[in-house]
Amino acid sequence: MNNDLQTQKLLTFETFFTQYGNNPRYELADGELVDMEPTGLHETVSGKLATQIGIAITAEKLPWFIPRTCLIRPFTDVATARRSDIVVLDQTVLANEPLWQREPVITLGRSIKIVVEVVSTNWETDYARKVEEYAIFGIPEYWIVDYLGLGGVAFIGKPKQPTVTVCQLIEEDYTQQLFRLSEAFAQRSVSRIVSHLLKNLQLRLDDILPR
Repeated sequence: MNNDLQTQKLLTFETFFTQYGNNPRYELADGELVDMEPTGLHETVSGKLATQIGIAITAEKLPWFIPRTCLIRPFTDVATARRSDIVVLDQTVLANEPLWQREPVITLGRSIKIVVEVVSTNWETDYARKVEEYAIFGIPEYWIVDYLGLGGVAFIGKPKQPTVTVCQLIEEDYTQQLFRLSEAFAQRSVSRIVSHLLKNLQLRLDDILPR
């Protein structure tokens, strides 16, 4: 009985998109609705970071842009839809996206250059499952922005502190480089967050923290 009830609660991607496609609060994982619980501070960090990434894209004259809203559907055979905080798309390949002309849904990994997740209370998903999903999907660069230092010690070290983890896709796996707030304050000359795709990005962790 309980199993039947659980099964009935699962959503298909199509049902999720119809009911929650325009609601930035929710994403879908294996048919289960996920409340991302955004806060004002979360949106502050996301907004500051999107602005800086946009400036870098413009300065380097890249054919990329950050959509206002976008769903990532990494696997057509699994009812999963990710709503990343920032997605950088390559407009030169969007003509190959089967849904993009009608709906803001990305189904091809090569359409995405960078994806950013700003960590909230469900940090385990950002540090574990999404690392695997985005690597399989073939996204070249994935940022995990943990502005409150919520992640486990295994991910951000000890003592726990605000940390940005930049994951670069090498073959089929991500290599990770961590940028911590304390290091930024101690060594400002080397505190710039390094993106392998945005070479001229001028950004420190303390630039995007809420005041």
